[in-house]
Amino acid sequence: MSNPKLKYYILNKPYGVLTQFTDDENRPTLASLYDFPKGVYPVGRLDMDSEGLLLLTNDKPLTDYLLNPKQKHEREYYAQVEGIPTKEALQKLCSGVVIEGKKTLPAKAKLIDDPNFPPRVPPIRERKTIPTSWISLTLIEGRNRQVRKMTAAVGFPTLRLIRVRIENLHLGDLKIGEVREVEVSEIKSLLMSF
Repeated sequence: MSNPKLKYYILNKPYGVLTQFTDDENRPTLASLYDFPKGVYPVGRLDMDSEGLLLLTNDKPLTDYLLNPKQKHEREYYAQVEGIPTKEALQKLCSGVVIEGKKTLPAKAKLIDDPNFPPRVPPIRERKTIPTSWISLTLIEGRNRQVRKMTAAVGFPTLRLIRVRIENLHLGDLKIGEVREVEVSEIKSLLMSF
């Protein structure tokens, strides 16, 4: 039997928004996007300059489960990078790179077609002489600014970063800044391993 007091939301976090509800410097926060009920908090975070899927809930066991590094649940990111990564660079991302003295856990990395997201505001920095490309990077750990540090470590700096999936929960066609409430049954079926 599901608890009607449990609430679940997914959000397509825009660039430049903090993954918190208040800020002493008056920068945009989650509170500027939607009037979330009291007690609902983001599960994990996305940096201010990262975009995409954010799960918010007041379900403490689910939050604890998803934030526990032992669970090794998948998080997939689409990263627009400077240059076109070589097979060797992608293989390094898959087998793990050393960032801050510690090797990353094995990941999944592949080149993908341009996912045709709406342009970022403000736009990314582009250089006329250097092409950009998109990669999908799936991680099972969540270190600080990990994707950016990993792509930089193999010589292809991240210009734009969008989380598209947490386990079986997908960003889908949620527009930038849009929030959707999801049912507990949807969460249970999407997060099969929970």
